Amino acid sequence: MQERREREAHARSFDRAARVYDASRPDYPADAVAWLTDGVDGPVVDLGAGTGKLTHALVARGLEVVAVDPSPQMLEVLSERVPEAETRLGSGESLPLPDAGAGLVVAAQAWHWVDPTVAVPEVARVLRPGGRLGLVWNDRDESIEWVRELGELMGSGEAVSGDEEDPAVGPPFGPLERIDVRWVQALTLDGLLDLARSRSYFITKDPDTQAAVIGSLRRLHAEHPDLAGAETIELPYVTRCYRATLGG
Repeated sequence: MQERREREAHARSFDRAARVYDASRPDYPADAVAWLTDGVDGPVVDLGAGTGKLTHALVARGLEVVAVDPSPQMLEVLSERVPEAETRLGSGESLPLPDAGAGLVVAAQAWHWVDPTVAVPEVARVLRPGGRLGLVWNDRDESIEWVRELGELMGSGEAVSGDEEDPAVGPPFGPLERIDVRWVQALTLDGLLDLARSRSYFITKDPDTQAAVIGSLRRLHAEHPDLAGAETIELPYVTRCYRATLGG
């Protein structure tokens, strides 16, 4: 119960940083989006859509998208940046959608916030027969030393994350397929600091701890030999993509 309360507190924290989130969080690489949407027939539900990082890419592919998120503040930003998408307040456990209407439900950086015992049958309810669930996470590539140090300084060990190898899905969905896409996000120092400020494990800290984290990241940028005060920081990611077919 305590773990669930902490998870919910972290999830709600994004209300306080919607615009910082939108400005700093990475997009999703085209190869990942293409794989998740390959062969999709029917409307797409972007679950936990946030400020529309994935929504924008889905609309750009000519798809009809309904963006669902529990945060009005996040959806306000999404409506500004992706006016073509319909927005609705809701969650993985309670989707404000009719039965069997969607061809794809996709959750980007969001499935770890849901209770899969409730969300799996709820997602199945809104999908057409043979519809698909797609899950995607942008993970910093911490096989690289300075990126691993960045995560430690940011406090990512405290994160409520999607680091498990196989996300919890199961019946009535078939087996999970997976691909990984490697790519690089170009950031300024200010962009890197905003990336830290957008994380739930940063937002929920007290102001003194937040200031200490920002100071440590400035020192990393100035002093680490792989960064050396670079004007453009190339932050490597591995984007993990999963998909499973209803009844598959």
